[in-house]
Amino acid sequence: MKKSIKIFRMLPDILYPRRCPVCHGILKDQRTFLCPECEGGFHPVLENYCLKCGKPVKPEEEYCKTCLGTKRSFDRGRGIFLYDNKMRKSLILYKYYGRREYAEYYGRAMCRYGGMEIRRWKPDVIVPVPLHRRKLRMRGFNQSGYLARQIEEELHIPVAEEILKKVRDTKSQKKLDAAGRKRNLRSAFRAEEKLTGLTVLVVDDVFTTGSTVDAAASCLKAAGAEKVFFITLCVGQT
Repeated sequence: MKKSIKIFRMLPDILYPRRCPVCHGILKDQRTFLCPECEGGFHPVLENYCLKCGKPVKPEEEYCKTCLGTKRSFDRGRGIFLYDNKMRKSLILYKYYGRREYAEYYGRAMCRYGGMEIRRWKPDVIVPVPLHRRKLRMRGFNQSGYLARQIEEELHIPVAEEILKKVRDTKSQKKLDAAGRKRNLRSAFRAEEKLTGLTVLVVDDVFTTGSTVDAAASCLKAAGAEKVFFITLCVGQT
C-alpha cells in the first residue's frame, strides 16, 4: 500500500517533470528549482539602481532619467533580475508555454533579493497586476498572480487578487513608446474596494517604462491607498 502511495505521488514528476528556468532542461533532482550549474544564470540587480524604480543606473547616480523627469504614482519599487535575453526567454516559456513551475523559483528569488525591502515597506496587502478577462481566458493563468502567491507563502503577506481589475482590453505594450504606453493604459484598471490608509505592494513580471505599474498605482491611490510600492521579477535597462 505504501509503495502504491509513493508511486502515485511521484506521477506528476514522471508525467510532467520540472525544468530548470535557466537552461530549461529536466531537473535531475525534482525537489529543486534550479540546476546547480545554472546558479548565477540570471543577473540580480543588487546595487547601482534607481532609488525610485529600481532600474540600473551609473554608480554616481541616485535616480534614472525617467524618474528625474516624470512624476510617478508609485512610492518606490524594485526589479530583481536584469531583463536580458536569457530572462526574456525564460519568461516567454513561463507565460506562454506552460512552464508554470518556474514561478516557484522566481518567487523565491524575489523574496531572497527583495525581501528586506518588502519588509521595510510593511505592506498590508499584495495586489498582482491583473489581466483582462479575455487574455486570462486565452493564457489560462495570471503570471503576476502566481508570483504574488509565492511571495505570500514566503513572507506571510496576504494576496488580494480581487482588489484590482483590468476592465479595458489594451493593445500590447511591446511596440509602443513611453507616451503610447501611458495612453494605452488610461482607465484600464478599476479598484473594486476602498483601500483607505492601506499600504499596497503591487507585483508584476516585468518593469520597463513603468507605465503599467504607474497606472495600477494611480488607480489604487484613487481608491484610498496611502502608499503603493512594487516589486517585479525583472527590470529593463535605462
